[in-house]
Amino acid sequence: MVNTELDKAHMIEEHSDYLLSFAMSKIRDLDLAKDLVQDTFVSALSKWDSFEHRSKVRTWLTSILNRKIIDHWRKAETRYSDPISQFFDKDSGGRHWIIDKKSPEISTIEQAITQEETIQELRDCLSKLPEKWNGIITSKYLEEKESDLICNEFEITPSNLWVIIHRAKLLLRDCLKTKYAQ
Repeated sequence: MVNTELDKAHMIEEHSDYLLSFAMSKIRDLDLAKDLVQDTFVSALSKWDSFEHRSKVRTWLTSILNRKIIDHWRKAETRYSDPISQFFDKDSGGRHWIIDKKSPEISTIEQAITQEETIQELRDCLSKLPEKWNGIITSKYLEEKESDLICNEFEITPSNLWVIIHRAKLLLRDCLKTKYAQ
């Protein structure tokens, strides 16, 4: 199907608008979306022989593009370290909010004060959440309870738990950004 230059051009023309629209719905940066769509076509054309035609071409291309978007997010996440996101990082053991007075990382009083202020701002933002959300966030990230235990405790479904966590994170992020902007 994509053996000639004309076939390649037709495939690109037929699917590029859809793929660009899909990419824009995920990343909202036109230049980056165009780059990812272009990379998708390059990958697809180089692997055309391995395409087994068990799905439509558009589905296959969308799958490739989606993987490229996920790869972009992973790369961007490693380049940008957001202290707010670190609070929710499982690998941190949920200990970013605790001051370790004997920590060698805090070498000056100034750093200790800054960290204490950050923790206080986080506590202030947590207190502004609805009571149930505050309890869920505290249980999940500070007390490190399992999700099923939290669902039973608060009488919610697992999907509702993740919606609440997502919305609470957004509110906390906005609250902290507002505090840092002042």
